[in-house]
Amino acid sequence: MKRVLLGILILPIVAFGQAGSEILLFDLQLKKNRVTISKPKNITNRKGYDNQPSFHPDKPLIYYSSFNNEGRSDIKIYNYKTDETKSLTQTSEREYSPTLTPDKEFISCIIQRDNGAQDLGKYPVEGGEPVVIIDNLIVGYHVWADNSHIGLFVLGKDGAPNTFHYLRLPTKTDTIITQNIGRSLHRIPGENSISFVHKISDKEWIVKKFNPIKSEITSIGATLPGREDLCWTSDGKIIMSDGAKIFWMDPKTDSTWRAVQIKTGAEMLKGVTRLAVDKSRNKLAVVVTE
Repeated sequence: MKRVLLGILILPIVAFGQAGSEILLFDLQLKKNRVTISKPKNITNRKGYDNQPSFHPDKPLIYYSSFNNEGRSDIKIYNYKTDETKSLTQTSEREYSPTLTPDKEFISCIIQRDNGAQDLGKYPVEGGEPVVIIDNLIVGYHVWADNSHIGLFVLGKDGAPNTFHYLRLPTKTDTIITQNIGRSLHRIPGENSISFVHKISDKEWIVKKFNPIKSEITSIGATLPGREDLCWTSDGKIIMSDGAKIFWMDPKTDSTWRAVQIKTGAEMLKGVTRLAVDKSRNKLAVVVTE
């Protein structure tokens, strides 16, 4: 067990993917033995990087990271009821992976700085100055277990593997759980557990869950071959893509991947990576190449 000292430490900037991408918003229908998507809408529809969507649980809002004309990423907010987009941040730095905090008062994100630092911070939901949470780890991705605990994807330095950390904010205690993980971290709906992708070998990638109360890791099922991006529906299904098609699994019953029925928009699914589902299970956000 390691202790986190939240002091100032200059870190190398991580090279995040900057290829042009768009965010599609589909209507989603979930039934016991069928998942269907339809009526896609390109909610970004511009040249450049738009990525890493996440939903507000109570409002028709999607937060995402978007490059400006200077090649710096800001956090944007899209309202899918009014079809309006606004900026949460317009800074001289770079913000990635916007995530609503459990208290719904902040948007946490990776803040990439010109001086070489890469912090995990949070901005007030109505805008304002950020609060730094972590500034001594190279944090690539994060997930909130609750208001006081965070799961972290931490990049290894000098060829070391990426590691999965569990940070207890009240005591500033950082525990390394395992290594060789993927970038997709999620709290599992209805559980006090966090899912992650364990890259055991080049060919064996497994979705696993970490229960912090029991300090226990268990397997859920194999990913689609070579894929690490996934999302959970609020009724406990997992959705992934092979890059061109969408699939789902219900780990409560088995670990079989089944094809999502695509009523309209299949031709728009090119180079699919990240996905996100709203809490009411009516919308699916999908990141595709431009």
